Amino acid sequence: MRAVAEVRAELRALLADWGGPGRAETAELLTSELVTNALVHTDGGAVVSARFDGGPAALATGRLRVEVRDFLARHPRAPTPGARADNGTGPSACQEAATSGRGLSLVHALADGWGVRAHGVGKAVWFELDAQEP
Repeated sequence: MRAVAEVRAELRALLADWGGPGRAETAELLTSELVTNALVHTDGGAVVSARFDGGPAALATGRLRVEVRDFLARHPRAPTPGARADNGTGPSACQEAATSGRGLSLVHALADGWGVRAHGVGKAVWFELDAQEP
């Protein structure tokens, strides 16, 4: 998707001097996941915003917040970790082979905070990352 690549490029430029090793790349990955989800699972586009909290030292020690707004009120659900196949023996063959559906699991695992909030006719899915890894 061209839109995802464009968002990644803009975010990469914004984060060029932000954070410790790997933090900008993590932000880029998580943003890509949220934008892709918004474009794949809704009928409309998405609006992406990013901001730093932390005053003058934000680039070194502040927190980044990225929000991806879409125009569908239904909230996403993160996959249940360790979900078992119907017989209870382990992940189903379908789960094992899936190449999608892992975006929110990545956000949950890698972000310092994340959530969903109602926004007008849709919702905003957001995540936050500290400049330095905790």
